[in-house]
Amino acid sequence: MTTKNAFIGRQPVLNRNQQLIGYELLFRPTAQADAAGPTAVLAADTQVLVNTLNHMGTSWLVGNKLAFINVGEEMLTSDFLELLPPRRIILEIAPDIALSAELQSRVRHLRSMGFNIALDKFHFDAPSAAFLEQASYVKLDTQDTEQKAFELSAARLRSFPVSRIAERVETREQFHLCQNLGFDGYQGFYFARPETLSAKVINATFANTLTLLNLLRQDADIHTLEDVLKRDVALSYKLLRYVNSAAAGLNTTISSFAHAVTVLGYKKLYRWLTLLLITAGDGDSVPPALQKTVVTRGRLMELLGQSKNFSPENCDNLFITGMFSLLDVLFDMPMDQVIEHMHLPEAIQSALLGKESMYTPYLQLAQACERLSLDGVPERCAELGWDREAFNQAHTSALAWVEGLGL
Repeated sequence: MTTKNAFIGRQPVLNRNQQLIGYELLFRPTAQADAAGPTAVLAADTQVLVNTLNHMGTSWLVGNKLAFINVGEEMLTSDFLELLPPRRIILEIAPDIALSAELQSRVRHLRSMGFNIALDKFHFDAPSAAFLEQASYVKLDTQDTEQKAFELSAARLRSFPVSRIAERVETREQFHLCQNLGFDGYQGFYFARPETLSAKVINATFANTLTLLNLLRQDADIHTLEDVLKRDVALSYKLLRYVNSAAAGLNTTISSFAHAVTVLGYKKLYRWLTLLLITAGDGDSVPPALQKTVVTRGRLMELLGQSKNFSPENCDNLFITGMFSLLDVLFDMPMDQVIEHMHLPEAIQSALLGKESMYTPYLQLAQACERLSLDGVPERCAELGWDREAFNQAHTSALAWVEGLGL
């Protein structure tokens, strides 16, 4: 399997005391790039969005700080923005975006959701100045105008209830000038250059993503949606990572697909899947043989739990443990790094890391079944109180179920 990387630039934004308040997130096509390059605005905006939501996660990128994200007019009117955690996100509007009745209504709606607005490279004679009443932050570019004009704009902005941020501050002289003008925040090379972060990416199967979208359009029941999620490790990984991240604004851990779908709702899930579909590359999905292995593990462990009269939650956790047990292979990186930001239940994490938990013996048994010698199967069956016939029946049922999925 080929594994690709996602990249995103991140530059600190500081307050007047030079304390970190957030980061501006920037499109980067490669690890070496120091700018977006010749990339269409919507494509760059979309890639930053999908990297923030799915490939890296808001928690890892910005922690408990703010995220300043540039949005062009097309992204500003897109429903995809509503997948983001509004109270952590500052939407930066470029100076050439003009206010229309549609955009005015849209920005008011975004503010009512909890988003804040920043005006980037601000000029009072720029089209974006019409958004000033909706803005919470205004960025003035120290490199973009003569000093006198810069000082006049900074002074004029004092009469507006906005935080003034000086951007592209590159020298000590520029910093002291901005200090004397009473700026509320700073950003620029004088403090820190943007760093490029990367994360490995696996994409969900195109067919499964499309199937889910069609089922959502048909208002299919949750169990039907759950059946599709159970056959795609990349899709299930991305969904649970997203729904358990700060992006979903939750205070509880979710390891059940049905619960994840219920929490997100069909409308939000549809948007999320659409974003996955339009940003997925070719040749990065999970190999069929590996997909079949992890789904078989998950189903066998789930059946074993059901036969032990485990609660539905524990049966779901057993399935997830089996499903995610090869994520380290898929991402070609240590398991602890893969699951670090997933917020999985402690028992699942311990089993995936090879530690003791109530799910560990079930995972070890499922893994032992894959060896031609079946070495370790009798011992594990005895440990879990299974006789050979009952276990063989569960294993056969799991294999038949996976074959029925057409993997």
